[in-house]
Amino acid sequence: MRATDTIFALSSGAPPAAIALMRISGPDSVNAAEALTGSVPKARRASLRILRDASGEELDRALVLVFPGPDSATGEDLVELHLHGGRAVVRAVAAALAALPGLRPAEAGEFTRRAFLNGRMDLNEAEGLADLLAAETEWQRRAAGAMMGGAFSRRIEQWRQEVLVLSALTEAELDFSDEGDVEAQNNDIISIGCMRLHDAIRDLVQAPGVEKLRDGLRVVLGGPPNSGKSTLLNALVARDAAIVSDIAGTTRDVIEVPVSIGGIAFLFLDTAGLRDETDDRIEAIGIERTRAAMESADIILWLGEEGTGPDHPQLVEIAAKADDPTQPRKGSGAVTVSAKTEEGMAQLIATLTEKAKGLLPPPDQFAINSRQRDLLAQAALALGQAAEADDWLITAEHLRLARIALDALTGRAHTEDLLDTLFGRFCVGK
Repeated sequence: MRATDTIFALSSGAPPAAIALMRISGPDSVNAAEALTGSVPKARRASLRILRDASGEELDRALVLVFPGPDSATGEDLVELHLHGGRAVVRAVAAALAALPGLRPAEAGEFTRRAFLNGRMDLNEAEGLADLLAAETEWQRRAAGAMMGGAFSRRIEQWRQEVLVLSALTEAELDFSDEGDVEAQNNDIISIGCMRLHDAIRDLVQAPGVEKLRDGLRVVLGGPPNSGKSTLLNALVARDAAIVSDIAGTTRDVIEVPVSIGGIAFLFLDTAGLRDETDDRIEAIGIERTRAAMESADIILWLGEEGTGPDHPQLVEIAAKADDPTQPRKGSGAVTVSAKTEEGMAQLIATLTEKAKGLLPPPDQFAINSRQRDLLAQAALALGQAAEADDWLITAEHLRLARIALDALTGRAHTEDLLDTLFGRFCVGK
C-alpha cells in the first residue's frame, strides 16, 4: 500500500441498484477521469459525461464530480463517477480504470486511511465512522455520530492544551524558581490543575463503554428445567429460536439470539435448566455453561422459585406461565408474564429497556472503546502521579506521559499496526 498511488473502488452498495458510486482518489484521479470522459467538469459541479474505454467503446453515461485536494474527503484530488447501478456497468468501468497506468483497486479502508493521514479526520473520528457504518440500532447510531462529529476529539484537545499549560508552569518552576521570578502559588495551581484533569478523565474511563452498545446487553434467561425459559425467549425475539418441549433438559446448550428492542441491542441467552443432580453428562455440561453465562450476564431474567436466583445486581424475578393457574405466584416485585397470551410482555420489555438505560452510555455522554479507555486511563494515572509528586522533574515527566497518551488518542502518535487494525474494519469503498 502506497499513499502516492491513485486508487479506485465502488463506494455504494452492491449492484444491482439505481445508482453506483465509483470513487477515484490520488494524484492521477483527474487524469483518469479525463481518459474516460474526454473532459471533466469544473470543480464541485456535477455534469453528465459519456464514459469510454481505451478502444472508444461507450461504457455508460454518468454524472462526474471533481473535488480538488486538499479540500476533499481524502485530502487529495478525488473524482466521483455516478454510474447506472448494473453489475455489468460497474465491472466495465472498473476494468477500464484498472487498465490505466498508475491506478489500482483500493484496499479495505484505504479512502478513510488517506483522510486520516492527510489530516481530514483523526483516529477517534475514524472509529466513529466505522461504528456508524456498522450501526444497527438507534443508540449505536447516536453514539457513533457523536464520535464521528469530532466532539470527543475536541474534548481531548482541550485536555491536551491544559496539560501543555501545566507543563509550561512546571518547566518555569524548574528553570526560574531560584531566581524569584516565578510565583510560589504555581505549586498549588499545578497540583490542583493535575487533580482536576485526573478526576474528569477518570469519570469518563469509569462510564459504560461502547462495547455494550455494539455487541448488545447480555440478557440470560435462567431457572430450573421446564420453567418456561425457551418459550419466553421465543416470545421476546418474535421467532422460534429455541426448541420448546415438556421434556426436562431439552435445552442442553446456551442459545444466543441478538435482537433490537426500543433502539437498544440485546443478546438474549436461553440456557439449560438448573438442577442439583443429573445423570446426563451432556446436560451437566450445559448446566455448567448456564452458570458461566449468568456470571457474565448484564441482566438475568430468573424464572425459578422466588429468591433462589443468583446474587446479581440486575436480576429480574419472572413469574412465567401466567395463563396456567397451577403455577406458583411471586411477590409484587416480580414481572408476571405469559408468552402464550402476551400478558405482561409489555411490562417486561419496559423493565428491560429501563435497566438497559442504566447500563449503557447515555446519549449525551461519549461512548468510548477499549483503545480509548486504556489511553485515557494512562493519562489519568500520569496526572494523578503528577499531582502528588514532590519533585518538579518527576511532575514534568508525568505530565509528558499524560500528553503522550492524549496524543495517541487522536493519532498524533500512532503505529502502523494500529492503523492496519482500525482501517481494516472498513469496506473497500470506504
